[in-house]
Amino acid sequence: MKLIAEYDDRIGRSVLCESIGCPKSTLYRSLKEPVSPPPKEKRPPPPRALSLLEQQEVLATLNNDRFIDSSPAEVFTTLLDEGQYLCSVRTMYRILSENGQSVIRYQSAPRSFTKPELLASRPCELWSWDITKLKAAQKWSYYYLYTIMDVFSRYVVGWLVAEKEDAELAKALIAETCLQQEIVPGTLTIHADRGASMTSKSVSQLMCDLGVVRSHSRPHVSNDNPYSEAGFKTLKYHPGFPDRFGSLLDSREVCRKFYNWYNQEHHHSGIAMLTPKQVHYGEHEQVLKHRDIVLAEAYMNKKERFVKGISKSLALPNEVWINKPEIKTVSEVQINC
Repeated sequence: MKLIAEYDDRIGRSVLCESIGCPKSTLYRSLKEPVSPPPKEKRPPPPRALSLLEQQEVLATLNNDRFIDSSPAEVFTTLLDEGQYLCSVRTMYRILSENGQSVIRYQSAPRSFTKPELLASRPCELWSWDITKLKAAQKWSYYYLYTIMDVFSRYVVGWLVAEKEDAELAKALIAETCLQQEIVPGTLTIHADRGASMTSKSVSQLMCDLGVVRSHSRPHVSNDNPYSEAGFKTLKYHPGFPDRFGSLLDSREVCRKFYNWYNQEHHHSGIAMLTPKQVHYGEHEQVLKHRDIVLAEAYMNKKERFVKGISKSLALPNEVWINKPEIKTVSEVQINC
């Protein structure tokens, strides 16, 4: 536009605008002096509006010790029942908003839950327990299977089937299992989710008496208790597991046979294809040595089949985690700093 203003007297505005591809309307619009809109007149307050003194009275009422944690609707209703009217509920909200207090007044801040990070490097150091439903013969009827699993060995150290979910039954199962496994106080952590039986006062008090550390999953996070969940999946997807049970005795018999198989015969992929019983009772070292001997003999007899040399049996993990901590690299630490 500055270029047009300098040379329009020599060659004309139309020719210049055409040469640079600028519409003439743009030129004329830019040459006009901007006209500022007239100042808006301040709107007078409506006659029915609260005076400044009345607004201060409403705000003081909302912020006194009696109503500081109550919602405007609660304050309005309470004062109305006492024969007092200050203003409408909407006006209370507007006054709070104008004074920077437009927040939820009747709810506490959401609780933050720490992600559990639990380590097991030997049997009877970390247990996981949970409860699952088993369908009964009648529709909408269930039996309840309580299971306690050793996280390191995957050995099911205790279980029971009952007609209901009850904290006292869980308490008795935990106490009996600790006694059978000869748990020394201060050496065991038991992890569970946040079900009613898991967080009950009686179970918590029992663990304190036994010297057992209790741990809980975060709310609505099933991954915080993966070993019990995986055990239930193995149970319910087993070929011999029925869809429904005719009686409580029937469910107990099926679970007894399953856990005998699971503990003593099932070769678990998470523990070097050993059985939970072998790992739990320290029989795994001899089993792994025997496997290596068999593999060595096979290598000596049929070397041409072992293209990459002699094979080794799988090694048992030295540690098992629930939510293993993430190790940050040097570059990630520098970025965070």
